[in-house]
Amino acid sequence: MTSIVFMGTPDFSAPILQSLVDHAEYDVKAVLTQPDRPVGRKHVLTPTPVKEVAVKAGIPVLQPNKLSGSEEMQQIIDLAPDLIITAAYGQFLPTKLLNAAQIGAINVHASLLPKYRGGAPIHYAVLNGDEKTGVTIMYMVKAMDAGDIISQRELPILADDNTGTLFDKLSIVGRDLLLETLPDLIAGKIKPIAQNPDEVTFSPNIKPEEEVLDFTKSAQTIHNHVRGLNPFPIAHTTINGVRTKIQQTHLVDETTSAIPGTVVKKGKHELWLAAGDGKVIAIDELQPAGKPKMTITAYLNGHAKFAQGDQVITHE
Repeated sequence: MTSIVFMGTPDFSAPILQSLVDHAEYDVKAVLTQPDRPVGRKHVLTPTPVKEVAVKAGIPVLQPNKLSGSEEMQQIIDLAPDLIITAAYGQFLPTKLLNAAQIGAINVHASLLPKYRGGAPIHYAVLNGDEKTGVTIMYMVKAMDAGDIISQRELPILADDNTGTLFDKLSIVGRDLLLETLPDLIAGKIKPIAQNPDEVTFSPNIKPEEEVLDFTKSAQTIHNHVRGLNPFPIAHTTINGVRTKIQQTHLVDETTSAIPGTVVKKGKHELWLAAGDGKVIAIDELQPAGKPKMTITAYLNGHAKFAQGDQVITHE
């Protein structure tokens, strides 16, 4: 039986851990995940999705605030597992820890490396309007997501996909690819491929200033921005002086000469705004500050204090 230490945190990682737990040939000795965090308006201390899977399976859980130099790291080194497997863990692994894996330390990464190294590869694939994404399993090295590629699988990005739907899809792709890859990896049959340094791009975590929509950009870019930040951290703009999160949009087959951010059409169920390329984008779902998330119909019924032709979004 192959011994494994698994390291992961969000929903993306949970099905991957569950598949290892369910597999008779693998023995998950310990799980490392981020510390429990306060969630929601009541700040309820909440375990990570990976911790929930581990606790249910009776696997020891370690949650160091900082892994490097911690007692928890030494516990993993002392275990000397055959494999260390990470999937969106959220911390760098020191070389000393990577070397503790007898067969190897590998990572399940949600991009087609060497494209989109870093913490937000799914977000960037949607933000940039990519037609495909995927999962890469690679050896871990000290540099971020720079190890040799063990296996890869592509996934098309559909027009109605957002970051949330792709997280769910890629989690399953990663789960299946890992289970298919492990037997050959354990048997020493893998011929890893070095990443091409000329093709490397990065996907750092989204900064607060990157959540702001810019209606001087093209309608497609705005739409991709909304999709790329849904369901988190959510794109926002200021509509008629009110900071408003934009949850969902769609493109309209119309052109306009109106200034970006101007109301092109306002009806009982439709709010169309001018974009910077002379095209039009429709708002489907949004959340004004201090209000619940609502459909555009509900918003237009009681919150839209403006008329067609008004420029409700301005850019300094």
